[in-house]
Amino acid sequence: MPDTSPFHESPVARAAVRTLRASQIRAVANVGMGDPSVLPFWFGEPDVVTPAFIRAAAEASLARGETYYTENLGIPALREGIAAYVGRLHGAVDPGRVAATASGMSALAIVVQALVGAGDRVVAVTPLWPNLVEIPKVLGAQVDTVPLVPAPTGFALDLDRLLSALRPGTRALLLNSPNNPTGWTITDDEQAAILAHCRRHGIWIVADDVYERLWFGDDRAAAPSFLACGTPDDRLVSTNSFSKAWAMTGWRLGWIVAPPTLVADLGTLIEYNTSCSPRFVQEAGVVALRDGEAAVAAFRARLRDARDVLVAGLAALPGIEVAPPPAAMYAFFRVAGLTDSVAFCKALVRDAKLGLAPGRAFGPEGEGWIRWCFAAETARLEDGLQRLGGFLARCGTAR
Repeated sequence: MPDTSPFHESPVARAAVRTLRASQIRAVANVGMGDPSVLPFWFGEPDVVTPAFIRAAAEASLARGETYYTENLGIPALREGIAAYVGRLHGAVDPGRVAATASGMSALAIVVQALVGAGDRVVAVTPLWPNLVEIPKVLGAQVDTVPLVPAPTGFALDLDRLLSALRPGTRALLLNSPNNPTGWTITDDEQAAILAHCRRHGIWIVADDVYERLWFGDDRAAAPSFLACGTPDDRLVSTNSFSKAWAMTGWRLGWIVAPPTLVADLGTLIEYNTSCSPRFVQEAGVVALRDGEAAVAAFRARLRDARDVLVAGLAALPGIEVAPPPAAMYAFFRVAGLTDSVAFCKALVRDAKLGLAPGRAFGPEGEGWIRWCFAAETARLEDGLQRLGGFLARCGTAR
């Protein structure tokens, strides 16, 4: 008789982990990473190094020997700097509501750990960066999705459908605006309606605000934020990162703004996840917030120009449907007849040496679409457009 005791089962991770979606962006990138002839636009990363004044702050901290542990929630200067920065954009925030984290990704994971448990139901607006959809599943939660609606002028939110999905008993709403991959950006009126609804039903709002400064709309300094209409006592958490607006992807530094009653527990979770972000990285963050407005404005202007070049070039290609995104750093475009975006993108890497992200990576709603990160020099974008046009002419889209 075979031994069926648990000691003889295969040594594998638990089911909730083994059923997570593997990154299909990475699956495509793995085809061409390390090949210098490939033009990579698959990741959400600028093609420029972190500004020199930010790097200098980290170097100075290291020169001072600041290589020890810090407070779990971050050094006081960084928490105060984040509070002042957020306050300038969205209204006063007490530093006691701020937690610094070792990346925006860590911020999201820690917040979800604090709020969501096994069997809970959360709702996410999609297409969406896959990490945010999968984090609650690690904890055994159920994730239901509400898709954005594509239109010739860009994506839109079906507000009535979202509010219907946010029924009593829902634990949290996960919302990324400006959105990766579509660039969709929520309006002030939509935020007010969602916040009022979630207040009535006791639903947490977890807002991923990482792209708020990469906003091409009106003259305001940032995209609309729930922080501007919420109160400190609302079930509302904003997460953010230094990665995008300050070109600091490799530094792994982010933050959380939460109700004051949640912050101590966030500190405990930070202790059991990463303990703290490195001191010299935090010192760089202090300087980025204090002295970085000119750099952020220049980066946003560069992105706007790059967006216009790329969208015009894509619109000129046969079979491509695209609209200018109002924010973020991605063009999300539909390819006529495309039914397997992963296979298409892998073929694009092999045959045209062009690296883009498959729409399916952002959920089933993204199938048939492709994401192109345009945080790059215009000449590289134009080269990429030529490669895509040649590939489409040679191969078509039925792959």
